Parts: sequence; C-alpha cells; structure tokens
Amino acid sequence: MLKIIFLLLMSGGIPVAIAMAGSALIYIWISGNLPPFVVIHRMVSGIDSFPLLAVPFFILAGNLMNNAGITNRIYNYALALVGWLKGGLGHVNVV
Repeated sequence: MLKIIFLLLMSGGIPVAIAMAGSALIYIWISGNLPPFVVIHRMVSGIDSFPLLAVPFFILAGNLMNNAGITNRIYNYALALVGWLKGGLGHVNVV
C-alpha cells in the first residue's frame, strides 16, 4: 500500500522527498497504529542531527567560494604548482 501511494504521488508530479514523506504520513494515518504526534516527533528527531547539518553547510561554503572567486584562485595556484607534471590531477589531490 505504501508503494502504491508513493507511486501515485510521484506520478502526480510531486518531488521525491515530499512524496516519500507524504506517502509515509498517509500510510500511518490510514493504518492508525501510532498517534500523529509520535510520528512527527520521530521524524523531526531523525532529521535533527549534527552530521546531517554538515551537508547543506558544505554546499553553502562551496557556493560562497564560487561567488567570491576563491575557487579560481585555488585552481590557478594548484595549476601553477603541479600543472607541468604528468598526472598533475593526482598531485593536486595530495596537495
């Protein structure tokens, strides 16, 4: 039943994350095994973790570096440092 609800939501053009959460909530609501506040509490406690917060902050840091031009300077520095060597890309990973 959960897969059917998920596929119906996906075929309706709903994004994957919202379709997954929506199908889970609809299934729990239909089955009636858990009270709604317990479900919401478990969902929020699963998302609220420091390792998961690192992902959007790394993306934000990358966007800030691109907009500030820092990535071009880092690339040019690495190119000047090991660009003349054969296999320079591997050397850049080490540097």
